[in-house]
Amino acid sequence: MKFKIPVSVLVVIHTPDLEVLLIERADRPGFWQSVTGSQDEGETLHQTAVREVAEETGLDAQAGVLTDWNMQNEFEIYREWRWRYAPGVARNTEHVFGLCVPKPVPVRLSPREHLAYAWMPYDRAAEKVFSWSNAKVLRALPEFARAAV
Repeated sequence: MKFKIPVSVLVVIHTPDLEVLLIERADRPGFWQSVTGSQDEGETLHQTAVREVAEETGLDAQAGVLTDWNMQNEFEIYREWRWRYAPGVARNTEHVFGLCVPKPVPVRLSPREHLAYAWMPYDRAAEKVFSWSNAKVLRALPEFARAAV
């Protein structure tokens, strides 16, 4: 088995009006999140963000404006997911990106990974996500969206 690298991206897909896309995890129904995923060996963080957006939503990140927020969150990996990492790995560093798209668009979910999607105002989305780091990033969206303009 090839272990996951404990480095990941979190990509907030949003519109200029601060509507954000959330997706519901298939392995944890009721757990909503932004696009996330681990870096593959040899990938840059930008490449990881582009790949994860495509895999999880079917969207082409090049069709919007993908911005590295230069923000990192470090957190403890949930115990039920640690088997994916090398023995003794318990912490992950998440790198945050924003992807601005012109308007809410339909997405194509990977049924193995996600059950549903929803577009909603950023503040409501921050209340709905299960992860503290995702909520923190969503609350910061107005600041980062202004800087990207």
